[in-house]
Amino acid sequence: MAGSADVDRSGDVNTVHLVGRVTSLDPPRTLPSGDVVHGVRVTVGREARARPGVDALDVACWSAATRRVAGRLEVGDRVEVDGSLRRRFFRAGGAPASRYEVEARRLRRVSAPAS
Repeated sequence: MAGSADVDRSGDVNTVHLVGRVTSLDPPRTLPSGDVVHGVRVTVGREARARPGVDALDVACWSAATRRVAGRLEVGDRVEVDGSLRRRFFRAGGAPASRYEVEARRLRRVSAPAS
């Protein structure tokens, strides 16, 4: 059996593009590694062919640029996110767990909330 280093991934693509509303903001947190991450939850309406509703997606802002933008956002802002889907592993209640999130490469506010 070939190891993962022997797999040709030259055609692989992991690109996410979202446009939606900010529904929650986590304060920046410093991890034990010293890295800082700022979390934003973005809600996006589902396409017409799917059941009506929305998807709430967690966005992780690791770079200084995306953290800076995230720090100026407010709940209700409409945002555009370009990034990649990541699976994050952690422990919850002593048991292993995982979740998917979008790692933002670029984050920008499209419009402020309607007054």
